[in-house]
Amino acid sequence: MKLQEITTNEFFTVDMMYAGVNNMLRTNIYERVGLGNRCFVCDDMYACLQRLAPMLWQRGLKLKICDAYRPPLAHRLMKEIIPMSGFFAAEPEKSQHCHASAVDVSLINAATGQELSFPCEVDAYTPYFAEQIALGKWDEFRTHLEKAKYSWVGLSPQDAALIANRSLLRDLMEQAGLQALEHEWWHFNLPDKDKYPMVDFGLVDGQFCFSAQK
Repeated sequence: MKLQEITTNEFFTVDMMYAGVNNMLRTNIYERVGLGNRCFVCDDMYACLQRLAPMLWQRGLKLKICDAYRPPLAHRLMKEIIPMSGFFAAEPEKSQHCHASAVDVSLINAATGQELSFPCEVDAYTPYFAEQIALGKWDEFRTHLEKAKYSWVGLSPQDAALIANRSLLRDLMEQAGLQALEHEWWHFNLPDKDKYPMVDFGLVDGQFCFSAQK
């Protein structure tokens, strides 16, 4: 099976959060499984993202891609590190990232390179909450995670700008043909999820190898 690779260019910035340590796991999972900071998607997702490119250009924006295809092995490791119910899908078969049919994204000002502000970071990440989760303390983070939902409207006038950026991102992604996830403002996936098989990943003679799983 062949997946399409997205690379950093005038429309997209690839910065896979699980190819570093600034994530809720505090672990470079993608390096451990051999994927590294590489962004792959299925053909239909690739087409949607290419459709998005001129809309970004017109608004002086770039799309920051923080996660895309996720190897099933990586997902299992992630679930072992953070077993909290509802944060990661219970198993890779239920994660559309493992089907190469979902992306986690935010927006960047193309002129300045500055990331736009949203109600929280992608995956609601902060170093503080990553440390709390590592200690097995979930309650405070669950409250913080409410900011990831589209139902969160904020309490201060300053929150209006965050909501506006969230709405802009959703509008752009939906115009490109993708669906939002109501409890994660950063997550967008293809409709008809059953159409896309889970994709396994391996290295053969140093080359990436993808295979569809029935």
